[in-house]
Amino acid sequence: MPTAPNDSDLAAILPGTWNVRSTNSPLWLDSEHTSPRFTFTLQRENPLTLREDVSYLTADGAEKHVLGVDKWADDGFVRHGKGLRSLRRGRWSIVGANDDSTVLAIRSHRTLVRHAGLEVLVREGVEIAELRSLVARNTEQFGLSAEDFASLTWLDSITRAGAQHAE
Repeated sequence: MPTAPNDSDLAAILPGTWNVRSTNSPLWLDSEHTSPRFTFTLQRENPLTLREDVSYLTADGAEKHVLGVDKWADDGFVRHGKGLRSLRRGRWSIVGANDDSTVLAIRSHRTLVRHAGLEVLVREGVEIAELRSLVARNTEQFGLSAEDFASLTWLDSITRAGAQHAE
């Protein structure tokens, strides 16, 4: 797969749930937003439009959800919030993936209310041995510079696998 997949590739790749396993986003590194994950549902293929549910656990263990709609524009997505967040917009893109598209790197662009950031996502239910090493050996494939990689914090011990997240 090319480093930056196009929208037709993403219509097949993105639907499903993805756990954030590494990030440099301050939002996911504070104690109020742990175990982040993204769930994408395909709404339309042309133009590619996804329903997005970003969920996380609060410090007291409560699960919170932030809903939005992501629409393909040029080489990335424009995110529109839902409900009270409907006026908030953000831009993000997939900057790389492993060969079987079970690990993705995404870059979020700065907005008035959010810092720019990177996340490394792993498809829920997929175990990747030595994820940090995999990304380190393939930074170009994941669209990361050496500085990007060095800025990441690895959330290996903070995932929602197993009992921590029962639906």
